[in-house]
Amino acid sequence: MITYKTTISIFKEDLLALYNDAGWSSYTTDIDKLQRAIENSYSVFSAWENDILVGLVRSISDGETICYIQDILVLEAYKRKGIGKALIDKILVQCNDIRQIVLLTDAQDFDTRKFYESQSFKSCDDGFLVAFTKVD
Repeated sequence: MITYKTTISIFKEDLLALYNDAGWSSYTTDIDKLQRAIENSYSVFSAWENDILVGLVRSISDGETICYIQDILVLEAYKRKGIGKALIDKILVQCNDIRQIVLLTDAQDFDTRKFYESQSFKSCDDGFLVAFTKVD
């Protein structure tokens, strides 16, 4: 049974397991920085099976006009069980009165695109918006 929490205090070992499973090594090279980033987020929702962190979503926001969904991760073994959708839903409910909700991803695969589109996100490459990023 999956339970959802709103705590921002998550053990480093749990974060390492989740982010490494996703292959996000740029986050795990400095685990203290990742933990501070999570603790300084606008909101964090996590999914747990017993004491195993199986998913996480976090956002950064001013709480009024814009909300960035910064990270969404689900352990590979737990994908396609509705956990990612439940995590996105929690952010969308919390940000219901915020005009702009932004999510950037570097994933180009068909499944990732379809997942976000199924959650009512529109891709900027459809001409609706233009997005620019600078990633160092």
